[in-house]
Amino acid sequence: MRVRIYRPAKSAAQSGRAKTHAWLLEPELLTPRVPEPLMGWVSAGDTFSEMRDRLRFASADDAIAFANRKGWEFILEEPAERRIRPRNYLDNFRIVRPEDEERKSGT
Repeated sequence: MRVRIYRPAKSAAQSGRAKTHAWLLEPELLTPRVPEPLMGWVSAGDTFSEMRDRLRFASADDAIAFANRKGWEFILEEPAERRIRPRNYLDNFRIVRPEDEERKSGT
């Protein structure tokens, strides 16, 4: 079985980064989900699609150790580095002239 280990990004409705520190382990689906012809419910052929809750770990090493103990293949997705650009209120009203941009680019 193959699993994916990653740190989630914050949701669009979330202003803080409270639930983004834990590492998640979730299985990849082996078979596609298809609707049943009689009832229209969505089903899949593998039992791991039943695992609704993702497993949470404090660190990536803990998640990797768990996957190794179970004998699962894993894909580790490193989170993107958060870049903070310093800004101040005055930049909202600054006039940027075309010659200033040319000087910055060096042309």
